[in-house]
This record gives sequence, C-alpha cells and structure tokens, in this order.
Amino acid sequence: MALLNDILSYNEEFVSQKMYEDFSTTKFPDKRLVIFTCMDTRLVELLHKATNTKNGDVKIVKNAGAIVSHPFGSIMRSLLVAVYELQADEVLVIGHHDCGMSSINSESVLEKIKQRGIDEKTLETIKYSGIDLNQWFEGFDRVEDSVQHSVDMIKHHPLMAKDIPVHGLVIDPETGKLDLVVDGYKNM
Repeated sequence: MALLNDILSYNEEFVSQKMYEDFSTTKFPDKRLVIFTCMDTRLVELLHKATNTKNGDVKIVKNAGAIVSHPFGSIMRSLLVAVYELQADEVLVIGHHDCGMSSINSESVLEKIKQRGIDEKTLETIKYSGIDLNQWFEGFDRVEDSVQHSVDMIKHHPLMAKDIPVHGLVIDPETGKLDLVVDGYKNM
C-alpha cells in the first residue's frame, strides 16, 4: 500500500509544479505510427531512444510478449482505433530478445494462480467455458516467429486497411539494437 501513497504524493508535487507542461501534446501521433510491443520494464525508455521517438510521436500498445493472440481482442481493437481514429499510417510490431513469454510455463503459472487463492472450481469453470488456460498462457520459442505471427494477424485482419504497412522488428533490451524481421513496405 505504501507504493500507492508514494505515487499519489509525488503526483501532487508533479501537478502543483506544472511538470506536466513538458509533456504537452495532442492525442494524434506526430509520426503517424502505432507501435505494438512488449510490456517489459527494460523497454519503457529504451524503446523510445532506440527508435528516435518521444512523447507525442507514436501510439504505444503493449502486452506480454507483443503477441496478438485473438483477432478480435483488445490488442487488435486498439491497433484499429489507432489507424482509423488516431491517424496512424503504419504499424510497428517490436518483440525483444530475452522475453519472459519465451520461457513461460503455463503449468507453473497455473500453480502460482492456485497458490494465490484461486480455487480449482474456478479453473474448472473457465475450462468448461471453452478456455484452455494452458494454451492461453502459452508463450513462444523464437521471438522472430512470434513477431512474424503478430504481423500476419494484423496485416491480414479483415478490418485492417490494405495500404497500412505492418513492420516487424526485434529489439535487444540491453543495447537497443533493432533487427528487421518484416519490412511492411515489401508486403504492400
């Protein structure tokens, strides 16, 4: 609970000293780009530095592993809103080396869920509803394949405009080096 208090206390100072003015921008990305990436803590600032972007330049959508797992889930909705409502003209999928999703073990996650008090009955109800939690928590073996999968899901989505290039890259979370997986201009 102390963390929340620290955040709120700092925020009072942030607002009263008008530090927010340094971040003033519009809701539209200046570079007309939406980046879909992983929620990894190492990418919070590194990704912007490595891609020469700053506050206001791009829309950022994040999840565990930069994986589009469902064509009509919240990730695709966010990407489509970025394109159709927020003026993004390109999509960049950026996975990263040493991603936690590459080593995730669904059995281990489910065990930890149980240890935190979620009972077997709840898990059975979810299973009965048609959700395979082992598959839902499944990661990937190679980040390049995962990026390619996400690019394909976005590019071939029935609601995605065909003139939107969808690129795929992998970033090194230690150096910021970007490796090209998919050049979206070539797939237009």
